[in-house]
Amino acid sequence: MSSVEIVHRASSHGSRTAIIEGSRSFSYDELYEQSLRVARFLLAKNGGDLAGARVGFILPPSFSYAAVQWGIWSAGGIAVPLPVMYPEAELEYIIRDCGISSVIAHDTLRDKVPAFEQLYSVSEAAREGDQALPRIEKNRPAMILYTSGTTTRPKGVVTMHANIEAQITMLVQAWGWIESDHTLLVLPLHHVHGLINVLSCALWAGAKCEVLPKFEAKQTWSSFSRGDITVFMAVPTIYSKLIAEWQAAPDKEAMSAGFKLMRLMVSGSAALPVTTLAKWQEITGHVIMERYGMTETGMTLSNPLEGTRVPGSVGSPLPGVQVRLAGDNEKPVADGEPGEIQVKSGGVFNEYWNRPDSTKESFTADRWFCTGDIAVRENGVYRILGRKSVDIIKTGGYKVSALEIEEALRAHPAVSDCAVVGVDDEVWGQKVCAAVIVKGQLDPPLLRTWAKERLAPYKVPADIKVVDELPRNALGKAVKPQVAKMFHPNTKV
Repeated sequence: MSSVEIVHRASSHGSRTAIIEGSRSFSYDELYEQSLRVARFLLAKNGGDLAGARVGFILPPSFSYAAVQWGIWSAGGIAVPLPVMYPEAELEYIIRDCGISSVIAHDTLRDKVPAFEQLYSVSEAAREGDQALPRIEKNRPAMILYTSGTTTRPKGVVTMHANIEAQITMLVQAWGWIESDHTLLVLPLHHVHGLINVLSCALWAGAKCEVLPKFEAKQTWSSFSRGDITVFMAVPTIYSKLIAEWQAAPDKEAMSAGFKLMRLMVSGSAALPVTTLAKWQEITGHVIMERYGMTETGMTLSNPLEGTRVPGSVGSPLPGVQVRLAGDNEKPVADGEPGEIQVKSGGVFNEYWNRPDSTKESFTADRWFCTGDIAVRENGVYRILGRKSVDIIKTGGYKVSALEIEEALRAHPAVSDCAVVGVDDEVWGQKVCAAVIVKGQLDPPLLRTWAKERLAPYKVPADIKVVDELPRNALGKAVKPQVAKMFHPNTKV
């Protein structure tokens, strides 16, 4: 029997449906047994307890994904999810950076893995075995997730079993997960959003998790239309695409009728435009819950499950999480003043893999984790202004939030999306620049004139480019350094 708590709990959920994958349903019993087979396979290959060996796995969201991850944990290994959409060079970087000893791959993805001696298929890893499972203490390292790498090379975030358990149990409590829930997973599983917030919370609670191999708006609406989904989590880009699909559909009323049992819809990983929130409420009757978290911390702030949700805010600290805002002098700031979000909780990661200097720099002397995100607190509710290094633009002596300007520009009827960045400038320090995606045609000077009526002069973009699309990471967040290079190839961001 596995001593990893989430795996152990599965045995008590028995024949209940755990994962729905296409037309197939898998029970908790099946998931539990499959994970033990994977664990015993790895133990046999290693000659015993993996003792922290890094095991990579590359699979689409599926029953096998959960079984392999659990199997690595039960064998004493550190699970390293490998993103299915990454090119070989990026996968090779992760494999080399954290010294992966073996990789388990889906049959269709084996060719994506660079030449590797210990590369096993899922079917190989599911063979029967009789090896005894080791005792897994909660202070053992459990997983390495890599940061998005939007400003630097991705870093491996090491979380212990205790960190993961703290993250899951906090969300199960705060968001009211119960075994009768049925969630739809459309997110990638190499980020905490899909892996912890959706898959792991559902499986901890004994709920059903229906997985789609990747997000497709039409297929997602088809799942909604059945009327049995109770929990849904996504990023703002996904909500925008779902809205566009609904607007183009002839049967809007029938589509909107599928939300009768839905009790919770969540958005995160990027700022949710207020216009998107309002349109989604109009379509479905639901106010999306906005929250805030990071790979390094798990979730830290959330609007309430019950009670008023404030548009444009990420709510208040979750149970067991301490949050403070610190100014440039590291001293706490007053309400209404911007400061860096700093966090303490049982969910905060242990270290960056093989980067002791980065780990040390990320914590204060009294062990508050410095997120690098800037926010303001008003009446106990937090509003994100952006990344300290990317979204806070210093122009003409002012500190300007790129997210605030983006929200204002999206209010223009012809702007469907945008990204605002600061570009080095000899006179202003940085000048405000905006890349915008438009519906139809929009002359940038006209947009500047429109913005001048709604923004302080120093916030109005000095340069606007109309683009077909924005560079984005796997979760749909605009990659600001690439946006900045649209305006100046040598920009430092």
